[in-house]
Amino acid sequence: MKNIIISQIAKLPTKYGIFKIKAFKENDKEHLAIFTDNLSNEPIVRVHSECLTGDALGSIKCDCGEQLEFALKTISEEGGIVIYHRQEGRNIGLLNKVNAYALQDKGLNTIQANHQLGFKADERTYDIVEFILKDFNIKSIKLLTNNPKKIESLNGINIVKRLPIQIEPNPYNKDYLKTKKDELGHFL
Repeated sequence: MKNIIISQIAKLPTKYGIFKIKAFKENDKEHLAIFTDNLSNEPIVRVHSECLTGDALGSIKCDCGEQLEFALKTISEEGGIVIYHRQEGRNIGLLNKVNAYALQDKGLNTIQANHQLGFKADERTYDIVEFILKDFNIKSIKLLTNNPKKIESLNGINIVKRLPIQIEPNPYNKDYLKTKKDELGHFL
């Protein structure tokens, strides 16, 4: 990977605990590692894909905000890293994500909406995640995920264990979660 700019490390006190942060600029995307001091040889790692609507606005149309909260609580208690992966809307961008939401309002599921807009079901790549983990000199992890694609995509990292994230469905995201399970193979 070329032209990656890395920030210094800074403290980040949060409602979940005290973390440290380090940013990684990859072309026009800026990713963030949120981590604790007590990193083990096989830390818990959550690769959390950006979701402005869920993470910042509290949308319950998806489970993203709840997954991020779960990850931050877990990492705070047990040690590890959350990699905030800046690939909004499975990497179709915010504008296209809102357009996909509009198509979902008309009855399409999340995958059908992406296809209607000319995208694959999931456009994300994970090269930067491996770069970030190598920057921390981490070779083995316990991956906090329900997504089998994240497991498959981290080829250069030894995943010793997958840790599930269990979020209770609600009336607004139950169909979304069903699509993730049935069509994307998520472990739900």
